[in-house]
This record gives sequence, C-alpha cells and structure tokens, in this order.
Amino acid sequence: MILSLAPMEGLTGYMFRNVHAECFGPLDRYYTPFLAPPHVGSGFGKKAFKEIDPKNNQGLNVVPQLLTRNADEFVWAAQVLAELGYTEVNLNLGCPSGTVVAKGRGSGFLRNPGELEAFLQDVCERSPIAVSVKTRLGLVEDREYRQILDLYCRLPLAELIVHPRVQKDRYQGTPRQEAYGETLRRAPFAVAYNGDVFSVDEYNALCAAYPQTRHVMLGRGLLANPALARMVRGGAPATAAELKRFHDKLFSAYLDEMGGNAVFRMKEWWFYAKFAFADPLAVHRAVRKVRCVDEYEHAVAGVFSGEAFASVPVFRA
Repeated sequence: MILSLAPMEGLTGYMFRNVHAECFGPLDRYYTPFLAPPHVGSGFGKKAFKEIDPKNNQGLNVVPQLLTRNADEFVWAAQVLAELGYTEVNLNLGCPSGTVVAKGRGSGFLRNPGELEAFLQDVCERSPIAVSVKTRLGLVEDREYRQILDLYCRLPLAELIVHPRVQKDRYQGTPRQEAYGETLRRAPFAVAYNGDVFSVDEYNALCAAYPQTRHVMLGRGLLANPALARMVRGGAPATAAELKRFHDKLFSAYLDEMGGNAVFRMKEWWFYAKFAFADPLAVHRAVRKVRCVDEYEHAVAGVFSGEAFASVPVFRA
C-alpha cells in the first residue's frame, strides 16, 4: 500500500515534510502544495523553488503539483522539473477555492471537459515526465463525473487521485466513495483515494469496501494525528512526548525561515493538532489569540503541561 501526504497549501510544505519524516518516519510519497508554473523560458520563483529544490527534499519521494490551464507553461515546468531529477508532475484539478475556480483552474477546469481533454492530451504527449492528476467529481453534481471519467480513461495518465466530492462541497459532507469504486473498475491506469481518512478504522473500512485500493492519500487526518500512517501499518499511536518533539522541531524550522510569522503558520497547524488532546476546544482557546513568539511559547507550554492527551487523536470537521 502506498501512503502519501496530501498537498495542503501553507501546511504541508518542505519544512513540514522533513520534520514529519524525521519524527514519524517517511511516507511513500509527498505531493507539494500547488505551484504556479513559470512563464516559458524562466524559472520558478524563489518561494516556489524552495518547495522543489532537491536539497530541501533529500530522502523523500516528492511529486510537484502544478495549478494551471496553460499547456505550454505546464510542459515548460515539467522540463524544468525533469532537469531537477523529478520523474512525475501532478495537475491540480481539485482545488475548490472560489478565486481559483473563477479563473478556470483547479476544479474550475472541470467545467470545460472538451478543453480539459485537449489540454491533457497535449501535455501528456509533450511532457518529458509522467503526468498524474488529482481530481474532484465536478463542480455541482456527482453525475458530471461520468463524462469527466470518460475523458480521463482515454488518456495515458500515470495515476488519477480521486477526491470524491464536487467543488461546491468544499470539504463538507461525506465523500461519495462509490465514484472512487467506479474509477477503480474502469481506469486503465493507477488510481488513488483521497478524502476523510481520519482514523485506522476509516482506512480499514475503505480497503474492505474497495480491496483493489493501492494508494491512499492522507491529509487532515495526518495533521491531527501525525502517527496515523504508522498506525495504519500496525505501529503505535503518537505519545505526548513525540508530539511535543514534533511541534518543537516544526516551530523551530518555521522560526528560522520566517521569524515571528512562524506563530501564525503554527496556528494553522493547531487547527488540526488540537485533536491530539482530550479537550480540543481548550487547546483552541489557548492558542487562538496569541500574536508574538513569547505569547505563543507560553500558551503552548501550558497546553503540553496542562491538557490531557487524547488516547487516539482523530480529526473531526
């Protein structure tokens, strides 16, 4: 079974990947938060390049993800990535953000199946490295996926990662796993599942319902429980000491990179990490108003010394 880390903007960048791998062991694969490809003839910007710089991803199997509808820029980016040693590039067709969708990118590209198919045919033919896709079912209704899946099945994709929600769902409601099952039955290429695998029980239920499953992408569940992949493979839950070590290393890495702004990056992480404690609301209240490093360190020290650790952390929306 392949276990991978989902691309979550602002959360699962190269610093998170490295610290998590050090503290809980590496996953089989990591997807970068989406990157805008550079203009043809130019290179990735400084911030984006840090995500794909081989020096920042040593020992990790990383797949860069691109957000675009420009085929020439996608192919150019794939060429740049190939020169850096990457063997696969992923197209983001899942982002539900309104500003992204309004520009016809992310899940907004699903609105135009004909244009999307032409785009994918073009980039699959010209890309020097394998092309995979992370998709939703459509924009408004599940039935849109029949036509979308038809076009995928006509293409030489390396893999299709299915998040079985439509754009309007955002991250609410229950994923329609039946669409994932249909993809497993029909697709001539590798298929992966992404969506609300927050516990070992949910992972086991997915695999029992769809025994052909070969790749599960973990996102919010792993942010709430950084030992989730280890537990899926029969390992032990995280201890409070392990979580504190992970926190301290992650905060230190962010401090070195962005100074005091590390506090706000860590507060994003705590939105999920609070579920590692028996009283997530108390943890939320402790960290939500902090603004500076001193305030943050004081609040977090109180959480780790005063809040009971959950027996099994599980994210709940």
